[in-house]
Amino acid sequence: MSVFLHGLSTALPSHTLPQGEVRKRAAIIFGRKYPQLSHLTKTFAKAKIDQRHSVVPLEWFSSSHGWKDRNAIFMVEAKKMFIDAAQKALSHAGWSGSDVDIVVTVSSTGIATPTLEAQAFTEMGFRNDIMRVPLFGLGCAGGVSGLSVAQSLAASKLHSKVLLVIVETCSLAFRADRMQKADIIASILFGDGAAAACISATTPSAREIILEIGYQKIWPDTLGIMGWDVDETGLGVVFDRSIPSFVSDHFANAMDDALTAFGLSHEVIDRYVCHPGGTKVVEAIEDVLHLSRGSLKAERDVLREAGNMSAPTVLFVMDMVLRQGVSGQMLACALGPGFTASFLPFHVT
Repeated sequence: MSVFLHGLSTALPSHTLPQGEVRKRAAIIFGRKYPQLSHLTKTFAKAKIDQRHSVVPLEWFSSSHGWKDRNAIFMVEAKKMFIDAAQKALSHAGWSGSDVDIVVTVSSTGIATPTLEAQAFTEMGFRNDIMRVPLFGLGCAGGVSGLSVAQSLAASKLHSKVLLVIVETCSLAFRADRMQKADIIASILFGDGAAAACISATTPSAREIILEIGYQKIWPDTLGIMGWDVDETGLGVVFDRSIPSFVSDHFANAMDDALTAFGLSHEVIDRYVCHPGGTKVVEAIEDVLHLSRGSLKAERDVLREAGNMSAPTVLFVMDMVLRQGVSGQMLACALGPGFTASFLPFHVT
């Protein structure tokens, strides 16, 4: 059974953080505590990010915040972005909230119980028999993994309309108190954002975007590469410096395994749609896939305009690629905590 993408949207919070202003603020916050800061601030330019977007203003980062404060902001702002992204996707699909049979919510940057789709229940106009499928802990792989779960649900439940919503507030995990290199790198790289997609097995009347069955690969003994440290202050990023080299060493084999599972080959892929984890990661992916430097332009454009927003970022790339009018066999891919690679083939007519 074919499963189709009927609507895709993205959303950003209201605060724009120009990279130059963030660099100045980081120098003030970290300067006296981290002697290597002058070296690391050069990474701001190397990151090739012009701006990011945040649920909090730049001034917020100069004050101390505990877990309760951070998560209270998440509850309010993540709900706003959920509604924004979801309503736009529904509009693109020609659906209403009451049409949705299943809602899949992906988020790893805050804790909401009941989860975000329940928090937004009234505003979205969901029916009271809607199936809720919240997914937590997938991190940067959550966009592709979320699409895979939504695709499987739409394929298994005939005539069901599935709404996927992905919301991340990475800025709330900013930690000036820990003084670890990963925290400074995170302050250079990560931003906030949301994306949503409407998915069903009903054939659309216009352009067909067929989502196929996804694939995941997890590597053993790699828990320390990416994730969260959780303490009384909040979430602390785990972001190992080995990620680009890990991609160089292991991603090609994972991609080959995925293509074999899909019955595809590199030669038939017209466009890879990749999560842009950072400039070095994008370059490593181009190298292992034998793509010419600069081939993943949409990935670089999203990274430049909004940074790495974790899970929704790959849907920003997908949206940009689709708006360019491309067609043919595509393959979405992302890497996240686990350490995990997630893949989803899709075909555009």
